[in-house]
Amino acid sequence: MTLPTAKPQETLGWRAWLTADVPASRAQARAAAWFNGWLRFRSNTLAMVGLVILLFIILCAVFAPLLATHDPFVQNLGNRLQPPGADGHIFGTDSLGRDIYSRLLFGARISIYIVLLVALVAPLLGLIVGTIAGYAGGWVDVTLMRFTDIFLAFPRLILALAFVAALGAGIENAVLAISLTAWPPYARIARAETLTIRNSDFIHAVRLQGAGPLRIIMRHIWPLCISSLVIRVTLDMAGIILTAAGLGFLGLGAQPPSPEWGAMIAEGRKYILDYWWVATIPGLAIFSISLAFNLLGDGLRDVLDPKEAGR
Repeated sequence: MTLPTAKPQETLGWRAWLTADVPASRAQARAAAWFNGWLRFRSNTLAMVGLVILLFIILCAVFAPLLATHDPFVQNLGNRLQPPGADGHIFGTDSLGRDIYSRLLFGARISIYIVLLVALVAPLLGLIVGTIAGYAGGWVDVTLMRFTDIFLAFPRLILALAFVAALGAGIENAVLAISLTAWPPYARIARAETLTIRNSDFIHAVRLQGAGPLRIIMRHIWPLCISSLVIRVTLDMAGIILTAAGLGFLGLGAQPPSPEWGAMIAEGRKYILDYWWVATIPGLAIFSISLAFNLLGDGLRDVLDPKEAGR
């Protein structure tokens, strides 16, 4: 009779591979770190609620043509201002007889499009400015940070209005205006991280090996700044959405007949007392996606912030 032999670690399943005490490779260590982060994130109930809400909105935007019950642009003045549930209109109709539910689905595409573009442009610009200022120091640091302070001195919406007024109305100009007003906080965070990193021993070792400033910044400083920026980006998404909705409300964002949520609220404000659903439904959509990003940001902060993760 032969005794059963112990199975090697790789045959015990992916969970055992991810929770191994001693990783066998760099890839396994990286995967284990991601897995442990996901476990911490999953234990945060509110963060999971935010993730579910956000995924639901994204799926609604992706499958809007399949989920929409009416054409979001077709007008029917004989069917205007119908209450929710009337004649197959789940959320009612607006002042031009357009289905609010269908316009809400397609409006989610515009909001997510704006959020993605701003999330790509503003943090990258702030990361470049902040790391250059923190690593170079001296008059470069002073010049870049005073330039950053000028942008921080103005309220974001007021500054965005000024840029849109100069560039012209439209989604692309609204995205550019929001990005130009959103980058300063990321620059301050990147500069603070760079100041704590630039005199580290491993930076001195890399410099002694012949690495230039550009390589040091891009290969060794940027990766260490990413986690702080990701947290800030996620928490700022709600403010970006509100700014975009504010521009749309004032007629400086997406132009009619685009179903942008802020523009839908602006159209419904004239009927808010008698036909509450015209402005309330888009307002609830903005509230939902803003709440989702705030909850998600809190969860990511618990996972990515080493001070929070160590508690």
